[in-house]
Amino acid sequence: MSDAIDNAKRALRAELRERRSMMSDAARESAADGIRSQLDRLIAQVGARSLSCYLSTPTEPGTRVFVDAAVAAGVRVLLPVTRTDGLLDWVVAEPGGAVADGMFGLPEPVGEVLSPLALSEVDLLVIPAAAVDAGGMRLGWGRGYFDKTLGSMENPPPVYAVVFDSELVDEVPRDLHDQPVDGVVTPTRTVVLATETH
Repeated sequence: MSDAIDNAKRALRAELRERRSMMSDAARESAADGIRSQLDRLIAQVGARSLSCYLSTPTEPGTRVFVDAAVAAGVRVLLPVTRTDGLLDWVVAEPGGAVADGMFGLPEPVGEVLSPLALSEVDLLVIPAAAVDAGGMRLGWGRGYFDKTLGSMENPPPVYAVVFDSELVDEVPRDLHDQPVDGVVTPTRTVVLATETH
């Protein structure tokens, strides 16, 4: 990765992190409700009976209400567990399932751990992002877990990143290993993107 790209990514992440930290609780709650209805609609559109999602941190667009509702509706939801080798294991979400701090202090489910291969059975991938651009390039938070996961899948199902409305931008800095997404879900809309490689 070139220093210029690395520095641009770092600066943008810092700006986005600060913007997220300044949101009010009311705005967060409203965003979580919006994310849930957008994702509910997306599940219906895709016809997804199983999907992967993640447990949002307090500053991320909230996914937990959506995960609980999807599980209650009989959808099989896989949640990521970080590994030291940069790959992700998965745990099937359960109603009221226990949550612990994983690596990097991120919330992760507690339960029977499935290998990275479990992801090959899902109909939809819902992943976190710092920002996504109009061409489908995703800026993650810099650890590379989801880029590595997407890069290792031969025929991935549709991949949607969850961001706040202001985080769907014209362009994000990109590097060779960065993986595109098929669309974004924000609290107010779901956008299908014309990606270069999917």
